[in-house]
Amino acid sequence: MARSLAAIVILGQGSLGTARSIQRLYPDALIYGLAERVEGADRSYQEFGATLRQLYQQDTPIIALCAAGIVIRTLAPLLLEKGAEPPVLAVAEDGSAVVPLLGGLGGVNVMAREIAAGLGVAAAITTSGELRFGTCLLNPPSGYALGDLELGKRFVSDLLGGESVRIEGAAPWLAEARLPQDQQARLTIRVGSAEREPAANELLIYPRSVLIACNGNIHGAEALREALHQKRIAVQSLACLLAADSDMAHRGLHEAAAELGVPLRFAPVASSVVELAQRAVAQLLPPLSVGDDIAIAVASQPLDPEQIGRPRGRLAVIGLGPGAAELMVPAVKAELARANDILGYETYVRMAGPFRADQVMHCTDNREEMQRARHAFELAAQGRSVVVVSSGDPGVFAMAAAVLEALHESSDPAWHRVDLQILPGVSASLATAAQAGAPLGHDFCVLSLSDNLKPWDIIEKRLDLASQADLALAFYNPISRSRPWQLGRALEIVRQHRTPQTPVVLGRDIGRPGQTLRVITLGELTPEQVDMRTMVLVGSSTTCVFPRAEGGEWVYTPRWYGNKPV
Repeated sequence: MARSLAAIVILGQGSLGTARSIQRLYPDALIYGLAERVEGADRSYQEFGATLRQLYQQDTPIIALCAAGIVIRTLAPLLLEKGAEPPVLAVAEDGSAVVPLLGGLGGVNVMAREIAAGLGVAAAITTSGELRFGTCLLNPPSGYALGDLELGKRFVSDLLGGESVRIEGAAPWLAEARLPQDQQARLTIRVGSAEREPAANELLIYPRSVLIACNGNIHGAEALREALHQKRIAVQSLACLLAADSDMAHRGLHEAAAELGVPLRFAPVASSVVELAQRAVAQLLPPLSVGDDIAIAVASQPLDPEQIGRPRGRLAVIGLGPGAAELMVPAVKAELARANDILGYETYVRMAGPFRADQVMHCTDNREEMQRARHAFELAAQGRSVVVVSSGDPGVFAMAAAVLEALHESSDPAWHRVDLQILPGVSASLATAAQAGAPLGHDFCVLSLSDNLKPWDIIEKRLDLASQADLALAFYNPISRSRPWQLGRALEIVRQHRTPQTPVVLGRDIGRPGQTLRVITLGELTPEQVDMRTMVLVGSSTTCVFPRAEGGEWVYTPRWYGNKPV
Protein backbone atom coordinates (compact mmCIF):
# COMPACT_ATOMS: atom_id res chain seq x y z
CA MET A 1 0.00 0.00 0.00
CA ALA A 2 1.35 3.42 -0.96
CA ARG A 3 0.87 5.20 2.36
CA SER A 4 2.80 8.18 1.06
CA LEU A 5 -0.40 9.04 -0.80
CA ALA A 6 -2.74 8.68 2.19
CA ALA A 7 -5.25 11.50 2.61
CA ILE A 8 -6.58 12.64 5.99
CA VAL A 9 -9.82 14.46 5.14
CA ILE A 10 -11.40 16.84 7.65
CA LEU A 11 -14.49 19.05 7.57
CA GLY A 12 -13.87 21.48 10.43
CA GLN A 13 -11.18 23.20 12.46
CA GLY A 14 -11.98 21.06 15.51
CA SER A 15 -10.67 17.96 13.72
CA LEU A 16 -7.23 19.37 12.96
CA GLY A 17 -5.65 18.24 16.25
CA THR A 18 -6.74 14.62 15.71
CA ALA A 19 -5.61 14.82 12.08
CA ARG A 20 -2.15 15.98 13.19
CA SER A 21 -1.94 13.06 15.64
CA ILE A 22 -2.70 10.63 12.81
CA GLN A 23 -0.22 12.40 10.53
CA ARG A 24 2.53 11.74 13.08
CA LEU A 25 1.89 8.02 12.49
CA TYR A 26 2.04 8.50 8.71
CA PRO A 27 4.37 11.48 8.11
CA ASP A 28 3.89 11.31 4.35
CA ALA A 29 0.09 11.66 4.58
CA LEU A 30 -1.50 14.98 3.63
CA ILE A 31 -4.32 16.67 5.53
CA TYR A 32 -7.14 17.91 3.30
CA GLY A 33 -9.25 20.68 4.89
CA LEU A 34 -12.55 22.13 3.70
CA ALA A 35 -11.88 25.59 2.24
CA GLU A 36 -13.05 28.55 4.34
CA ARG A 37 -13.66 26.24 7.34
CA VAL A 38 -10.18 24.84 8.03
CA GLU A 39 -6.97 26.79 8.42
CA GLY A 40 -3.58 25.10 8.56
CA ALA A 41 -4.37 22.03 6.41
CA ASP A 42 -1.82 20.79 3.86
CA ARG A 43 -4.36 20.98 1.03
CA SER A 44 -7.75 22.64 0.75
CA TYR A 45 -10.80 21.39 -1.12
CA GLN A 46 -14.16 22.87 -2.06
CA GLU A 47 -16.56 19.91 -2.10
CA PHE A 48 -16.34 16.90 0.23
CA GLY A 49 -18.11 14.34 -1.94
CA ALA A 50 -16.21 15.09 -5.14
CA THR A 51 -12.89 15.11 -3.28
CA LEU A 52 -13.51 11.79 -1.53
CA ARG A 53 -14.62 10.08 -4.74
CA GLN A 54 -11.60 11.42 -6.62
CA LEU A 55 -9.21 10.16 -3.95
CA TYR A 56 -10.91 6.74 -3.95
CA GLN A 57 -10.70 6.47 -7.76
CA GLN A 58 -6.99 7.39 -7.58
CA ASP A 59 -6.48 4.42 -5.20
CA THR A 60 -5.53 6.77 -2.37
CA PRO A 61 -5.95 5.49 1.23
CA ILE A 62 -8.57 7.69 2.91
CA ILE A 63 -8.80 8.55 6.61
CA ALA A 64 -11.97 10.63 6.96
CA LEU A 65 -12.58 12.41 10.27
CA CYS A 66 -16.36 12.37 10.22
CA ALA A 67 -19.34 10.05 10.72
CA ALA A 68 -19.01 6.68 8.97
CA GLY A 69 -22.42 7.16 7.34
CA ILE A 70 -21.24 10.25 5.48
CA VAL A 71 -18.34 8.32 3.98
CA ILE A 72 -20.55 5.34 3.06
CA ARG A 73 -23.16 7.50 1.31
CA THR A 74 -20.46 9.45 -0.51
CA LEU A 75 -18.63 6.40 -1.90
CA ALA A 76 -21.69 4.19 -2.43
CA PRO A 77 -22.03 5.00 -6.17
CA LEU A 78 -18.49 3.67 -6.74
CA LEU A 79 -18.96 0.37 -4.92
CA LEU A 80 -20.38 -1.69 -7.77
CA GLU A 81 -18.56 -4.83 -6.75
CA LYS A 82 -16.15 -5.91 -4.07
CA GLY A 83 -12.58 -6.18 -5.29
CA ALA A 84 -9.33 -4.28 -5.06
CA GLU A 85 -9.89 -0.96 -3.33
CA PRO A 86 -7.88 1.44 -1.21
CA PRO A 87 -8.22 1.42 2.57
CA VAL A 88 -11.02 3.73 3.75
CA LEU A 89 -11.49 4.53 7.45
CA ALA A 90 -13.81 6.77 9.42
CA VAL A 91 -12.33 8.32 12.57
CA ALA A 92 -14.31 10.31 15.12
CA GLU A 93 -13.37 13.99 15.15
CA ASP A 94 -12.09 13.70 18.73
CA GLY A 95 -10.22 10.46 17.97
CA SER A 96 -12.48 8.35 20.21
CA ALA A 97 -13.38 5.81 17.51
CA VAL A 98 -11.61 4.22 14.53
CA VAL A 99 -13.81 2.33 12.06
CA PRO A 100 -12.35 0.51 9.02
CA LEU A 101 -14.91 0.66 6.21
CA LEU A 102 -13.32 -0.54 2.96
CA GLY A 103 -10.11 -2.13 1.77
CA GLY A 104 -9.91 -5.35 3.76
CA LEU A 105 -7.54 -6.70 1.12
CA GLY A 106 -5.57 -3.45 1.12
CA GLY A 107 -4.59 -3.50 4.78
CA VAL A 108 -7.37 -1.33 6.22
CA ASN A 109 -7.50 -3.33 9.47
CA VAL A 110 -3.75 -2.95 9.92
CA MET A 111 -4.12 0.79 9.50
CA ALA A 112 -7.10 0.84 11.88
CA ARG A 113 -5.08 -0.86 14.61
CA GLU A 114 -2.10 1.46 14.06
CA ILE A 115 -4.28 4.58 14.23
CA ALA A 116 -6.24 3.29 17.23
CA ALA A 117 -3.02 2.51 19.10
CA GLY A 118 -1.70 5.98 18.33
CA LEU A 119 -4.93 7.57 19.61
CA GLY A 120 -5.17 5.28 22.65
CA VAL A 121 -8.47 3.61 21.67
CA ALA A 122 -9.61 0.24 20.31
CA ALA A 123 -10.23 -0.24 16.60
CA ALA A 124 -13.72 -1.38 15.61
CA ILE A 125 -12.64 -4.47 13.66
CA THR A 126 -15.61 -6.46 12.38
CA THR A 127 -13.96 -8.90 9.93
CA SER A 128 -14.87 -12.39 11.18
CA GLY A 129 -11.74 -14.19 10.04
CA GLU A 130 -9.41 -11.58 11.44
CA LEU A 131 -11.21 -11.52 14.77
CA ARG A 132 -11.07 -15.32 15.06
CA PHE A 133 -7.57 -15.99 13.73
CA GLY A 134 -5.77 -12.71 14.38
CA THR A 135 -4.80 -12.28 10.72
CA CYS A 136 -6.41 -11.72 7.34
CA LEU A 137 -5.51 -14.80 5.33
CA LEU A 138 -6.69 -13.13 2.12
CA ASN A 139 -4.30 -10.22 2.59
CA PRO A 140 -0.77 -11.68 2.79
CA PRO A 141 2.04 -9.24 3.60
CA SER A 142 4.10 -7.30 1.10
CA GLY A 143 6.19 -9.64 -1.03
CA TYR A 144 3.46 -12.29 -1.28
CA ALA A 145 0.45 -12.65 -3.60
CA LEU A 146 -2.85 -14.45 -3.08
CA GLY A 147 -3.64 -17.05 -5.72
CA ASP A 148 -7.43 -16.87 -6.12
CA LEU A 149 -9.64 -14.51 -4.17
CA GLU A 150 -12.95 -16.30 -4.71
CA LEU A 151 -11.53 -19.69 -3.71
CA GLY A 152 -9.86 -17.93 -0.79
CA LYS A 153 -13.20 -16.65 0.49
CA ARG A 154 -14.60 -20.18 0.50
CA PHE A 155 -11.45 -21.45 2.18
CA VAL A 156 -11.79 -18.94 5.04
CA SER A 157 -15.50 -19.76 5.30
CA ASP A 158 -14.64 -23.45 5.80
CA LEU A 159 -12.12 -22.51 8.47
CA LEU A 160 -14.72 -20.41 10.26
CA GLY A 161 -17.05 -23.41 10.00
CA GLY A 162 -14.74 -25.46 12.21
CA GLU A 163 -12.23 -27.13 9.89
CA SER A 164 -8.51 -27.29 10.70
CA VAL A 165 -5.60 -26.39 8.40
CA ARG A 166 -2.02 -27.35 7.66
CA ILE A 167 0.70 -25.05 6.29
CA GLU A 168 3.18 -26.10 3.61
CA GLY A 169 6.01 -23.72 2.76
CA ALA A 170 7.50 -20.75 4.60
CA ALA A 171 4.82 -18.43 6.01
CA PRO A 172 6.55 -16.59 8.89
CA TRP A 173 3.71 -14.05 9.31
CA LEU A 174 1.35 -16.87 10.33
CA ALA A 175 3.52 -17.98 13.26
CA GLU A 176 1.52 -15.84 15.71
CA ALA A 177 -1.87 -16.46 14.10
CA ARG A 178 -4.53 -18.41 16.00
CA LEU A 179 -5.11 -20.99 13.28
CA PRO A 180 -6.51 -24.45 14.14
CA GLN A 181 -3.53 -26.39 12.73
CA ASP A 182 -3.47 -30.13 12.13
CA GLN A 183 -0.95 -31.93 9.89
CA GLN A 184 -3.72 -34.27 8.75
CA ALA A 185 -6.12 -31.46 7.89
CA ARG A 186 -8.00 -31.41 4.58
CA LEU A 187 -7.43 -27.67 4.15
CA THR A 188 -3.90 -26.60 3.17
CA ILE A 189 -2.16 -23.26 2.94
CA ARG A 190 0.55 -23.70 0.30
CA VAL A 191 3.31 -21.08 0.03
CA GLY A 192 5.64 -21.44 -2.95
CA SER A 193 6.41 -20.34 -6.51
CA ALA A 194 5.50 -23.59 -8.27
CA GLU A 195 2.68 -23.42 -10.80
CA ARG A 196 -0.39 -25.28 -9.48
CA GLU A 197 -4.01 -25.73 -10.46
CA PRO A 198 -6.15 -24.01 -7.81
CA ALA A 199 -8.38 -26.24 -5.70
CA ALA A 200 -11.15 -25.47 -3.21
CA ASN A 201 -9.29 -27.10 -0.32
CA GLU A 202 -6.10 -25.08 -0.91
CA LEU A 203 -5.16 -21.49 -0.23
CA LEU A 204 -2.31 -20.72 -2.64
CA ILE A 205 0.06 -17.92 -1.63
CA TYR A 206 2.94 -17.06 -3.92
CA PRO A 207 6.17 -15.40 -2.74
CA ARG A 208 7.18 -12.73 -5.22
CA SER A 209 10.62 -14.29 -5.59
CA VAL A 210 11.00 -14.59 -9.37
CA LEU A 211 12.91 -12.29 -11.70
CA ILE A 212 12.83 -12.37 -15.49
CA ALA A 213 15.74 -10.85 -17.38
CA CYS A 214 14.85 -10.13 -20.99
CA ASN A 215 15.66 -7.94 -23.97
CA GLY A 216 13.73 -6.02 -26.58
CA ASN A 217 13.31 -9.09 -28.78
CA ILE A 218 10.46 -10.48 -26.69
CA HIS A 219 6.97 -10.24 -28.15
CA GLY A 220 4.73 -9.06 -25.35
CA ALA A 221 3.70 -10.42 -21.98
CA GLU A 222 2.44 -13.68 -23.45
CA ALA A 223 5.99 -14.77 -24.31
CA LEU A 224 6.99 -14.22 -20.67
CA ARG A 225 3.97 -16.12 -19.37
CA GLU A 226 4.85 -19.02 -21.69
CA ALA A 227 8.46 -19.02 -20.47
CA LEU A 228 7.28 -19.26 -16.86
CA HIS A 229 4.85 -22.02 -17.79
CA GLN A 230 7.64 -24.02 -19.44
CA LYS A 231 9.55 -23.96 -16.15
CA ARG A 232 6.38 -24.66 -14.10
CA ILE A 233 6.70 -21.34 -12.27
CA ALA A 234 3.59 -19.42 -11.27
CA VAL A 235 3.19 -16.02 -12.90
CA GLN A 236 1.90 -14.71 -9.54
CA SER A 237 5.43 -15.14 -8.15
CA LEU A 238 6.93 -12.73 -10.64
CA ALA A 239 8.48 -9.80 -8.77
CA CYS A 240 9.89 -7.73 -11.64
CA LEU A 241 11.32 -7.64 -15.13
CA LEU A 242 14.94 -6.68 -15.70
CA ALA A 243 16.42 -5.32 -18.94
CA ALA A 244 19.59 -3.59 -20.05
CA ASP A 245 19.88 0.19 -19.88
CA SER A 246 20.03 0.30 -23.68
CA ASP A 247 16.44 -1.00 -23.79
CA MET A 248 15.15 1.59 -21.33
CA ALA A 249 12.85 3.31 -23.84
CA HIS A 250 11.64 0.07 -25.46
CA ARG A 251 7.86 0.40 -25.57
CA GLY A 252 7.21 -3.34 -25.80
CA LEU A 253 9.03 -4.02 -22.52
CA HIS A 254 7.05 -1.35 -20.70
CA GLU A 255 3.78 -2.67 -22.12
CA ALA A 256 4.67 -6.23 -21.04
CA ALA A 257 5.51 -5.10 -17.50
CA ALA A 258 2.27 -3.11 -17.27
CA GLU A 259 0.23 -6.09 -18.48
CA LEU A 260 1.89 -8.38 -15.94
CA GLY A 261 1.50 -5.76 -13.19
CA VAL A 262 5.18 -5.75 -12.17
CA PRO A 263 7.90 -3.09 -12.18
CA LEU A 264 10.47 -2.90 -14.96
CA ARG A 265 14.03 -2.31 -13.78
CA PHE A 266 17.27 -1.71 -15.66
CA ALA A 267 20.94 -2.62 -15.25
CA PRO A 268 24.15 -2.03 -17.24
CA VAL A 269 24.41 -3.93 -20.50
CA ALA A 270 25.57 -7.56 -20.09
CA SER A 271 26.78 -10.17 -22.57
CA SER A 272 23.55 -12.18 -22.18
CA VAL A 273 20.24 -12.14 -20.35
CA VAL A 274 21.59 -14.89 -18.07
CA GLU A 275 24.51 -12.69 -17.03
CA LEU A 276 22.08 -9.79 -16.58
CA ALA A 277 20.04 -11.88 -14.13
CA GLN A 278 23.14 -13.14 -12.31
CA ARG A 279 24.39 -9.60 -11.73
CA ALA A 280 21.05 -8.35 -10.44
CA VAL A 281 20.65 -10.16 -7.12
CA ALA A 282 23.26 -12.16 -5.21
CA GLN A 283 20.86 -14.62 -3.57
CA LEU A 284 19.30 -15.84 -6.84
CA LEU A 285 19.53 -19.50 -7.71
CA PRO A 286 21.25 -20.21 -11.05
CA PRO A 287 19.13 -18.55 -13.76
CA LEU A 288 17.12 -20.75 -16.08
CA SER A 289 17.69 -19.80 -19.70
CA VAL A 290 14.69 -19.80 -22.03
CA GLY A 291 16.24 -19.16 -25.43
CA ASP A 292 18.49 -16.19 -26.10
CA ASP A 293 16.06 -13.50 -25.01
CA ILE A 294 14.72 -14.63 -21.62
CA ALA A 295 16.32 -15.86 -18.40
CA ILE A 296 14.34 -16.72 -15.26
CA ALA A 297 15.85 -16.65 -11.78
CA VAL A 298 14.21 -17.69 -8.52
CA ALA A 299 15.26 -16.47 -5.06
CA SER A 300 14.73 -18.22 -1.75
CA GLN A 301 12.95 -15.14 -0.35
CA PRO A 302 10.65 -12.49 -1.81
CA LEU A 303 12.56 -9.93 -3.86
CA ASP A 304 12.45 -6.18 -3.32
CA PRO A 305 12.42 -4.65 -6.81
CA GLU A 306 13.68 -1.37 -5.35
CA GLN A 307 16.98 -3.15 -4.64
CA ILE A 308 17.33 -4.48 -8.19
CA GLY A 309 18.87 -2.26 -10.86
CA ARG A 310 17.11 1.07 -11.22
CA PRO A 311 13.88 2.37 -12.74
CA ARG A 312 13.54 4.35 -15.94
CA GLY A 313 13.88 7.99 -15.06
CA ARG A 314 10.79 10.12 -15.47
CA LEU A 315 10.56 13.83 -16.20
CA ALA A 316 7.16 15.50 -16.10
CA VAL A 317 6.68 19.14 -17.07
CA ILE A 318 3.53 20.27 -15.30
CA GLY A 319 1.24 23.26 -15.20
CA LEU A 320 -0.16 24.29 -11.81
CA GLY A 321 -2.95 26.32 -13.33
CA PRO A 322 -3.55 29.87 -12.11
CA GLY A 323 -2.84 29.04 -8.44
CA ALA A 324 -6.03 27.75 -6.82
CA ALA A 325 -5.71 24.12 -5.72
CA GLU A 326 -9.13 23.19 -7.14
CA LEU A 327 -8.00 24.35 -10.61
CA MET A 328 -4.99 22.00 -10.64
CA VAL A 329 -5.76 18.94 -12.78
CA PRO A 330 -5.71 15.52 -11.01
CA ALA A 331 -2.88 14.16 -13.18
CA VAL A 332 -0.63 17.01 -12.01
CA LYS A 333 -1.47 16.36 -8.35
CA ALA A 334 -0.60 12.67 -8.82
CA GLU A 335 2.69 13.57 -10.51
CA LEU A 336 3.68 15.89 -7.66
CA ALA A 337 2.90 13.11 -5.17
CA ARG A 338 5.19 10.59 -6.90
CA ALA A 339 8.12 12.94 -7.56
CA ASN A 340 11.57 12.69 -6.00
CA ASP A 341 12.69 16.12 -7.21
CA ILE A 342 10.77 19.32 -7.96
CA LEU A 343 12.43 22.04 -10.04
CA GLY A 344 11.24 25.52 -10.92
CA TYR A 345 11.04 29.21 -10.14
CA GLU A 346 10.80 29.41 -6.36
CA THR A 347 7.40 31.14 -6.30
CA TYR A 348 5.85 28.36 -8.40
CA VAL A 349 7.57 25.55 -6.50
CA ARG A 350 6.17 26.90 -3.21
CA MET A 351 2.71 27.02 -4.80
CA ALA A 352 3.02 23.33 -5.72
CA GLY A 353 3.62 22.22 -2.09
CA PRO A 354 3.49 21.06 0.58
CA PHE A 355 6.02 18.32 -0.03
CA ARG A 356 7.11 15.24 1.86
CA ALA A 357 10.36 15.27 3.81
CA ASP A 358 11.97 12.94 1.24
CA GLN A 359 11.16 15.19 -1.73
CA VAL A 360 13.90 17.59 -2.85
CA MET A 361 13.13 21.12 -4.05
CA HIS A 362 15.49 22.79 -6.54
CA CYS A 363 14.47 26.46 -6.70
CA THR A 364 16.07 28.77 -9.27
CA ASP A 365 15.65 32.24 -10.70
CA ASN A 366 12.90 32.69 -13.29
CA ARG A 367 15.47 33.52 -15.96
CA GLU A 368 17.41 30.23 -15.70
CA GLU A 369 15.12 28.11 -17.86
CA MET A 370 17.69 26.20 -19.93
CA GLN A 371 19.93 25.46 -16.92
CA ARG A 372 16.85 24.19 -15.08
CA ALA A 373 15.83 21.97 -18.01
CA ARG A 374 19.31 20.43 -18.27
CA HIS A 375 19.47 19.84 -14.53
CA ALA A 376 16.10 18.08 -14.72
CA PHE A 377 17.39 15.67 -17.38
CA GLU A 378 20.56 15.00 -15.37
CA LEU A 379 18.43 13.98 -12.37
CA ALA A 380 15.96 11.92 -14.41
CA ALA A 381 18.78 10.10 -16.21
CA GLN A 382 19.81 8.75 -12.78
CA GLY A 383 16.45 6.97 -12.52
CA ARG A 384 14.71 9.62 -10.43
CA SER A 385 11.16 10.91 -10.84
CA VAL A 386 11.46 14.61 -11.61
CA VAL A 387 8.89 17.38 -11.97
CA VAL A 388 9.52 20.74 -13.60
CA VAL A 389 6.93 23.24 -12.43
CA SER A 390 5.28 26.00 -14.45
CA SER A 391 2.34 28.16 -13.55
CA GLY A 392 -0.66 28.03 -15.88
CA ASP A 393 0.00 25.62 -18.74
CA PRO A 394 3.62 24.46 -19.28
CA GLY A 395 3.29 24.88 -23.03
CA VAL A 396 2.19 28.54 -22.90
CA PHE A 397 5.27 30.78 -22.44
CA ALA A 398 6.57 28.27 -19.90
CA MET A 399 8.95 25.36 -19.33
CA ALA A 400 7.76 22.72 -21.82
CA ALA A 401 9.48 24.38 -24.78
CA ALA A 402 12.73 24.85 -22.83
CA VAL A 403 12.75 21.19 -21.74
CA LEU A 404 12.17 19.97 -25.30
CA GLU A 405 14.83 22.35 -26.61
CA ALA A 406 17.33 20.98 -24.10
CA LEU A 407 16.51 17.44 -25.21
CA HIS A 408 16.70 18.38 -28.90
CA GLU A 409 20.19 19.83 -28.41
CA SER A 410 21.47 16.88 -26.38
CA SER A 411 23.31 13.89 -27.82
CA ASP A 412 23.33 12.05 -24.49
CA PRO A 413 21.41 8.77 -25.02
CA ALA A 414 20.56 8.65 -21.31
CA TRP A 415 18.57 11.88 -21.67
CA HIS A 416 16.66 10.53 -24.68
CA ARG A 417 15.75 7.36 -22.75
CA VAL A 418 14.01 9.37 -20.01
CA ASP A 419 10.22 9.00 -19.84
CA LEU A 420 9.20 12.57 -20.72
CA GLN A 421 5.63 13.70 -20.10
CA ILE A 422 4.02 17.13 -20.59
CA LEU A 423 0.96 17.56 -18.35
CA PRO A 424 -1.38 20.47 -19.12
CA GLY A 425 -2.70 23.10 -16.76
CA VAL A 426 -5.28 25.87 -16.88
CA SER A 427 -3.50 28.83 -18.48
CA ALA A 428 -3.80 32.35 -17.04
CA SER A 429 -5.65 33.59 -20.12
CA LEU A 430 -8.27 30.84 -19.89
CA ALA A 431 -8.65 31.26 -16.11
CA THR A 432 -9.18 35.02 -16.51
CA ALA A 433 -11.57 34.49 -19.41
CA ALA A 434 -13.62 32.05 -17.34
CA GLN A 435 -13.95 34.57 -14.52
CA ALA A 436 -15.24 37.18 -16.97
CA GLY A 437 -17.46 34.83 -18.97
CA ALA A 438 -16.25 33.92 -22.46
CA PRO A 439 -14.26 36.81 -23.98
CA LEU A 440 -12.15 34.22 -25.85
CA GLY A 441 -15.24 32.41 -27.11
CA HIS A 442 -14.25 32.83 -30.78
CA ASP A 443 -10.87 32.93 -32.52
CA PHE A 444 -8.20 34.56 -30.39
CA CYS A 445 -4.46 35.24 -30.27
CA VAL A 446 -2.12 34.86 -27.30
CA LEU A 447 0.90 37.18 -27.27
CA SER A 448 3.72 37.85 -24.83
CA LEU A 449 4.76 41.50 -24.75
CA SER A 450 8.15 40.60 -23.28
CA ASP A 451 11.05 41.24 -25.65
CA ASN A 452 13.54 39.27 -23.52
CA LEU A 453 13.47 36.33 -25.94
CA LYS A 454 12.22 37.91 -29.19
CA PRO A 455 12.79 41.30 -30.85
CA TRP A 456 10.25 44.06 -30.22
CA ASP A 457 9.74 44.63 -33.95
CA ILE A 458 8.43 41.03 -34.22
CA ILE A 459 6.00 41.74 -31.39
CA GLU A 460 4.78 44.89 -33.13
CA LYS A 461 4.28 43.06 -36.43
CA ARG A 462 2.28 40.27 -34.79
CA LEU A 463 0.19 42.78 -32.81
CA ASP A 464 -0.64 44.66 -35.97
CA LEU A 465 -1.60 41.56 -37.95
CA ALA A 466 -3.64 40.01 -35.12
CA SER A 467 -5.48 43.30 -34.59
CA GLN A 468 -6.18 43.60 -38.32
CA ALA A 469 -7.55 40.05 -38.29
CA ASP A 470 -10.06 41.09 -35.60
CA LEU A 471 -8.89 38.39 -33.20
CA ALA A 472 -9.56 38.71 -29.48
CA LEU A 473 -6.18 39.28 -27.82
CA ALA A 474 -4.61 37.92 -24.63
CA PHE A 475 -1.47 39.70 -23.42
CA TYR A 476 1.03 37.85 -21.21
CA ASN A 477 3.91 39.76 -19.54
CA PRO A 478 2.25 43.09 -20.38
CA ILE A 479 4.54 45.42 -18.44
CA SER A 480 7.41 45.47 -15.95
CA ARG A 481 9.86 47.92 -14.38
CA SER A 482 12.42 47.09 -17.05
CA ARG A 483 9.78 47.40 -19.83
CA PRO A 484 7.60 50.35 -18.82
CA TRP A 485 6.75 51.62 -22.31
CA GLN A 486 5.88 48.51 -24.37
CA LEU A 487 2.24 48.23 -23.27
CA GLY A 488 1.56 51.83 -24.25
CA ARG A 489 3.02 51.20 -27.70
CA ALA A 490 1.05 47.95 -28.00
CA LEU A 491 -2.18 49.81 -27.23
CA GLU A 492 -1.37 52.38 -29.90
CA ILE A 493 -1.15 49.58 -32.47
CA VAL A 494 -4.35 47.89 -31.32
CA ARG A 495 -6.28 51.18 -31.35
CA GLN A 496 -5.53 51.58 -35.04
CA HIS A 497 -7.90 48.66 -35.64
CA ARG A 498 -10.34 48.67 -32.67
CA THR A 499 -12.89 51.22 -31.48
CA PRO A 500 -12.53 52.85 -28.04
CA GLN A 501 -15.65 50.95 -26.90
CA THR A 502 -13.93 47.53 -27.36
CA PRO A 503 -14.29 45.59 -24.09
CA VAL A 504 -11.12 44.88 -22.10
CA VAL A 505 -10.79 42.44 -19.17
CA LEU A 506 -8.05 42.96 -16.58
CA GLY A 507 -7.48 39.92 -14.36
CA ARG A 508 -4.88 40.24 -11.62
CA ASP A 509 -3.72 37.18 -9.63
CA ILE A 510 -6.70 35.17 -10.85
CA GLY A 511 -6.90 31.93 -8.86
CA ARG A 512 -4.76 33.32 -6.04
CA PRO A 513 -5.57 35.17 -2.82
CA GLY A 514 -6.54 38.78 -3.47
CA GLN A 515 -7.55 38.22 -7.09
CA THR A 516 -9.26 41.13 -8.85
CA LEU A 517 -11.24 41.32 -12.10
CA ARG A 518 -12.16 44.54 -13.91
CA VAL A 519 -14.06 45.14 -17.14
CA ILE A 520 -13.29 48.44 -18.88
CA THR A 521 -12.99 49.67 -22.46
CA LEU A 522 -10.01 50.03 -24.73
CA GLY A 523 -10.46 53.78 -24.59
CA GLU A 524 -10.21 53.74 -20.78
CA LEU A 525 -7.19 51.44 -20.58
CA THR A 526 -3.86 52.99 -19.59
CA PRO A 527 -0.55 51.25 -18.77
CA GLU A 528 -0.81 52.46 -15.15
CA GLN A 529 -3.76 50.09 -14.59
CA VAL A 530 -1.62 47.02 -15.38
CA ASP A 531 1.36 45.27 -13.80
CA MET A 532 3.30 42.06 -14.47
CA ARG A 533 0.71 40.00 -12.60
CA THR A 534 -2.18 41.24 -14.74
CA MET A 535 -3.66 39.34 -17.66
CA VAL A 536 -5.02 41.70 -20.33
CA LEU A 537 -7.80 40.43 -22.61
CA VAL A 538 -8.84 42.73 -25.47
CA GLY A 539 -12.09 41.86 -27.22
CA SER A 540 -12.79 41.70 -30.94
CA SER A 541 -15.37 43.75 -32.83
CA THR A 542 -18.11 41.27 -31.82
CA THR A 543 -17.30 41.01 -28.09
CA CYS A 544 -20.33 41.87 -25.93
CA VAL A 545 -20.84 43.08 -22.34
CA PHE A 546 -24.00 42.93 -20.21
CA PRO A 547 -24.77 43.24 -16.48
CA ARG A 548 -24.62 40.38 -14.01
CA ALA A 549 -27.53 40.02 -11.60
CA GLU A 550 -25.16 40.04 -8.60
CA GLY A 551 -23.20 43.04 -9.87
CA GLY A 552 -20.40 43.47 -12.35
CA GLU A 553 -20.57 42.39 -15.96
CA TRP A 554 -20.47 39.35 -18.17
CA VAL A 555 -18.16 39.50 -21.19
CA TYR A 556 -18.39 37.14 -24.13
CA THR A 557 -17.39 36.88 -27.78
CA PRO A 558 -20.16 35.04 -29.67
CA ARG A 559 -19.25 32.10 -31.82
CA TRP A 560 -20.99 33.56 -34.85
CA TYR A 561 -19.24 36.15 -37.01
CA GLY A 562 -20.87 38.66 -39.30
CA ASN A 563 -24.60 38.04 -39.54
CA LYS A 564 -26.08 36.45 -36.42
CA PRO A 565 -27.57 32.99 -37.19
CA VAL A 566 -31.34 32.69 -36.98
